[in-house]
Amino acid sequence: MFDFSKVRIVEDFPTPSIHFYDITTLLKDADEFRNVINDMLEVAKKINPDVIVALETRGFFFGPTLAYLMNIPFVPIRKKGKLPAAKYSESYDLEYGTDIMEIHQDAVEENKHILLLDDVLATGGTMRAAANLVRHFNPSAVDTLFLIELKALNGREKIKDCTINSLVQI
Repeated sequence: MFDFSKVRIVEDFPTPSIHFYDITTLLKDADEFRNVINDMLEVAKKINPDVIVALETRGFFFGPTLAYLMNIPFVPIRKKGKLPAAKYSESYDLEYGTDIMEIHQDAVEENKHILLLDDVLATGGTMRAAANLVRHFNPSAVDTLFLIELKALNGREKIKDCTINSLVQI
């Protein structure tokens, strides 16, 4: 299991009263990054998805590597305006505002088991939007995987129609 103490907590970022879980301190430690990838890979292998879909930006630190190791496709969900082809869009609320994310309309074949991946489950708004996006592809199942879950923010409530996996719950 990775060492959670390698994650830096930054108070009042990006706005007052937000506790930001900065994983860049974990990423710069090669051994801990390897531990995280191995821990996530173990969970992902049990899930046995057909495709990994990760959220911009911090999900991209893990998603492509896991997809490569599992020899399955990787699909990005990006913020509005970053994808060049026809796309589906979904707005969502953050702890500190709103945003829009998108996925290409040809990103996933129908009836695939999708693993949605992100670094932190907080209020669940971002992952709810991602789950709504991948539902356009009529998946056979949707699982989620997070590095960190902030239990006090009840993000699970917004994505209870997905199977939820997290490496650390705090």
